[in-house]
Amino acid sequence: MFGEILKYIITIAACVNFLLLIGMVFLERRKPENIIAWLTILTFLPIIGFGLYIIFGSGLSVRTRRMIKRKAISERDIIRNIDGIQTLDEARIDDVLMENRELVSMCYAYGSYPLPGNDIKVFTGGEEKIKALKEDLLNAKTSINIEYYIFANDKVGKEIMEVLVKKAKEGVDVKLIYDSIGSRKAPRRFFKKLEESGGQIGEFFPPFMHIRLINLKLNYRNHRKLVVIDGQVGYTGGVNIRDDHMSRDKKLKPWRDTHIRIEGSGVYGLQNIFLDDWRYCKNDNTPPRLYLENGCFPSPKICGDATVQVLASGPDSQVQRIKETFVKMITCAKERVYIQTPYFIPDDVFFAALRIAVKSGVDVRIMVPRKPDKKTVYLATLSYLKEMAEIGVKIYLYNGFLHSKVMIVDDNLLSIGTCNMDNRSFGLNFENTVIIYSNDLNKSHQQIFADDIKNSQLVNLNYFQKKNSLTKMLQAIMRLLSSLF
Repeated sequence: MFGEILKYIITIAACVNFLLLIGMVFLERRKPENIIAWLTILTFLPIIGFGLYIIFGSGLSVRTRRMIKRKAISERDIIRNIDGIQTLDEARIDDVLMENRELVSMCYAYGSYPLPGNDIKVFTGGEEKIKALKEDLLNAKTSINIEYYIFANDKVGKEIMEVLVKKAKEGVDVKLIYDSIGSRKAPRRFFKKLEESGGQIGEFFPPFMHIRLINLKLNYRNHRKLVVIDGQVGYTGGVNIRDDHMSRDKKLKPWRDTHIRIEGSGVYGLQNIFLDDWRYCKNDNTPPRLYLENGCFPSPKICGDATVQVLASGPDSQVQRIKETFVKMITCAKERVYIQTPYFIPDDVFFAALRIAVKSGVDVRIMVPRKPDKKTVYLATLSYLKEMAEIGVKIYLYNGFLHSKVMIVDDNLLSIGTCNMDNRSFGLNFENTVIIYSNDLNKSHQQIFADDIKNSQLVNLNYFQKKNSLTKMLQAIMRLLSSLF
């Protein structure tokens, strides 16, 4: 009797799974590698696979996509109305921008203005970043907009929350967005403190009926980490508000990360991203002109000599803006491409761009951690790195956990942000990155990369070939499923 029922359930599951695959091919038009991965799971695990698809595989609903787009405000519509902002042609008179004019034009086509006159400070660890952030938060006069993938209820999380509560009580307009999945271990009463003090809270993709175990959007995460203070100072990069990002976890120590502080017009891009996410989270219909009137975008000041373009990407768009920008940076490289990322799972386009660069004589180097925080993803990473080593890329394993998301190209181009070099960050996560046009910052970050090499191991093809058979088999399996991570 039980066998007949099970057979009946499996048959129904197989039929439903077949319809899901038809939908992927003809309605969602997913990439072939993504379809193949789901075909494997749904074929060999029909019942479990259906459950996994509902949780991890189903795309954002049409309603959600429309809602996000309807709430979004064009960066161009805001920034072009700020007195003192240059047009694209005016900005490209700058020598560095002229040298990278194709990239500048591409990012502009994606809605990102070239914003000049920025002073940028680079942090290579969580403690120094948090120290500077706390000081800027305490000095806030009018507004604090803060958005984090992970905002933990631990020592550093409580320190920052205490500052936010203090500023809210002083009358500063404090808005906080946290990701429902990334911050799932922090109880709602932790964030409630801020609301009770006069601040405002937004939870990105909250679960059904506020039951955190029931979240059909858990595969789509707001991975951004950004802060904008008084519309004049901004932070973004890899460091979350959590103790292990301060290198306090013995298993992942030392934790090496990269975060930046921007002072200047580049903050406008971060502010725009925050406001887009806030408008969606809170169903906010504030007319964009009011943001200009209430000080969200104050008149620009010349604080330094770096020009930046701030890019955002997410599953709400069919265009993977950050990935395509990275590909353009790589294909434009003439001398070097240095990459730091905790996860390296490229698609065919990204992989081909790196191969073309190597064959063109460009010095391509990739640095990943020796200590992984996610072993399954790390297995897939090693599989791709093996192929990179085969074509001549220099591979470095950092002696600790490397969480930086950095790309250095030639002598005046640099990208620092929240986006890893993997399929999840390119297609499933809401991410942001800052493209920095600066000879000085590029040179200083080349030195940072050189210093990191001193704490890394250069590995060759033999390192990957010496792995045992079980490891190689697991790498092959994880690579097959890597498009779903």
